[in-house]
Amino acid sequence: MVEIKTESELAMMREAGRVVANTLHAVKEAAAIGVSLRELDEVAAHVISEAGAKPSFLHYQPRSAPTPYPNVLCASVNDVVVHGIPTAYRIQDGDLVSIDCGAILDGWNGDAAISFVVGHADPRDLALIEATERALAAGIAAAQPGAKLGDISYAIGTSGRASGFGMLEDHGGHGIGRAMHEDPHLANEGRAGRGMRLKPGLALAIEPMLTRGGDAYRYADDGWSIRTADGSRAAHVEHTIAITEDGPRVLTVR
Repeated sequence: MVEIKTESELAMMREAGRVVANTLHAVKEAAAIGVSLRELDEVAAHVISEAGAKPSFLHYQPRSAPTPYPNVLCASVNDVVVHGIPTAYRIQDGDLVSIDCGAILDGWNGDAAISFVVGHADPRDLALIEATERALAAGIAAAQPGAKLGDISYAIGTSGRASGFGMLEDHGGHGIGRAMHEDPHLANEGRAGRGMRLKPGLALAIEPMLTRGGDAYRYADDGWSIRTADGSRAAHVEHTIAITEDGPRVLTVR
């Protein structure tokens, strides 16, 4: 069921989104050569706790998952597209790191992700990240009241494909609110003019995922991490947004 939020509820989601944005900022600041992914997870846990919030991901288990998620963050490196579990792996020079974070504050969720390179960056990785961010911006711009859900999917997919990069198969964004994942599913590719009409009060997590190779993926042995099938590097960015009478409102900025 699709839930339409009131202005006061969106204001509460904005505060949850602020916690997420502050956490991502702190994690990116802490990410350096030699720092472990587990240490970044500890940074996130501290920031979320200090804000009086709870992590959305910790112990989360959708029906498709073999086990509850064991950490606060998703920390995905290089060919891991999404859902990378923070381990003792230490960041190396030139690693492409994607951090996905969710937080619950007063019963409302925020969800966002960033991608960045630590140390000396391969220009192809920077181009990949920039293209992923452009696809996110295109999706947000298409999230206008009265438009259709497919308009967002079309904008994301058109932008991503125009960059010449691959796009992760069968993945996309989602509704968000009292639960981290709510209806509707938001595909990262689709046809304009299709799907439900966007009404003010609808909250969505928009999250394009681009790769330097093909669209196919595989699950790692941990049952959570999704890797590109061809080993190519990937980027993932995300914002939680609300549809309003005045256009899209981004809820996960500092």
